[in-house]
Amino acid sequence: MAQQTPKNPEKHCTYVPKQKKSTKPYHNTPMLNELEKGPWPSFVHGLKRLAAENNMMVDLMGQLEHSYKTRLGYWKGGTVSVFGYGGGIIPRFTELMGSDGKAMFPESKEFHTLRVQPPAGNHYTTAMLRQLSNSWNKYGSGLIAFHGQTGNIMFIGTTTKNTQHFFDEINEYGFDLGGAGPCVRTSMSCVGSARCEQSCANEQKIHRLLVNNFIDDMHRPALPYKFKFKVSGCPNDCMNSIQRSDFSVIGTWRDDMKVDQKEVKAFVAKKGRKYVVDSVISKCPTNALSLNDDDTLSVDNRNCVRCMHCLNVMNKALSPGDDKGVTILIGGKRTLKIGDTMGTVIVPFMKLETEEDYEQLKEMAENVIDFWAENALEHERCGETIDRIGLVNFLEGIGVDVDPNMINNPRVSSYVRTDTWDEEAEKWKERKAAG
Repeated sequence: MAQQTPKNPEKHCTYVPKQKKSTKPYHNTPMLNELEKGPWPSFVHGLKRLAAENNMMVDLMGQLEHSYKTRLGYWKGGTVSVFGYGGGIIPRFTELMGSDGKAMFPESKEFHTLRVQPPAGNHYTTAMLRQLSNSWNKYGSGLIAFHGQTGNIMFIGTTTKNTQHFFDEINEYGFDLGGAGPCVRTSMSCVGSARCEQSCANEQKIHRLLVNNFIDDMHRPALPYKFKFKVSGCPNDCMNSIQRSDFSVIGTWRDDMKVDQKEVKAFVAKKGRKYVVDSVISKCPTNALSLNDDDTLSVDNRNCVRCMHCLNVMNKALSPGDDKGVTILIGGKRTLKIGDTMGTVIVPFMKLETEEDYEQLKEMAENVIDFWAENALEHERCGETIDRIGLVNFLEGIGVDVDPNMINNPRVSSYVRTDTWDEEAEKWKERKAAG
């Protein structure tokens, strides 16, 4: 691969320092340069900025250009770990050889990614961010992604030797590796009660409870495939937990939505009745809202499905009720064996007030993982196990009773047998009556 040092390295990159500190000359990258054109920010800017101070990034850009030219990928996996751990690192190796028999991009032939657990709710201080960045500049490429879909801080690009050094340094000041491979993943939680008025749960406490309880399953992969927790403080589900997690915890409420009629009238006066009808009332999926003649709002709370649209639009006038808790859903994931699946409700409402309540949540998570780990096929997510064996069998396996609130139309649900539905409904009523 021909190499050249451009006369003006800043021509395609605003961020490259004037004094280039890396010792390796740039590769010729016309295709990457093309991606810098146009009105939108380009990732190539960032790569060039890092390449100005890191030889590894110079060769990474050369390999990326070569991949664009040949339309082939050249990364392969392997095994890289730190002492005592079996996960948390994504190994990447490449052995592209030139016609002379030498490696074409020797500086980037090892380009491993370390997944590091972030603070719950992604609460950082600037000092904390500088500390992490300094450690990564010392032992890695400098390329960082905040965050992966599982919530990890992604430190992208280091050698096998420096993997241990980087881990030792960040572990010394309090950070740990996250999950990678067939294990419990790091999990995510929204900023929630720290900054959001819609929060219905203590997201950070739930997050840390689950991560701390399953830390061994995170560091030492021993599951059929990956298992993700995600915690959203309200039904807005800013963490995409319904679609992207095996065990979804979503804050909610079960009493009436709170309505400040004074603020409703102020909102109507400011926006106009037509706007309120078009943007709020008519958008309710169950027609649970109505605007009265005196500009007050009536809510049919029995039919409210907590879609959050009206609360988001009229955030001063409407707010969650006082009887708060969480809903538990199981089985969300992206495409794998059976396509995308969304989480299935297994606990419509659970109070989280006392330590006993949190202990119950932790025990449920343990039961789900244990049953799934014992019964899943290799490379099978939890939602795919439910699809294969049926929800009723899964609920029986984790010790959760069938609840009519889990579904809306039992006679069209493929999960529930309808020939014994009346008997099961009577059993449920007896259990509820018995307390």
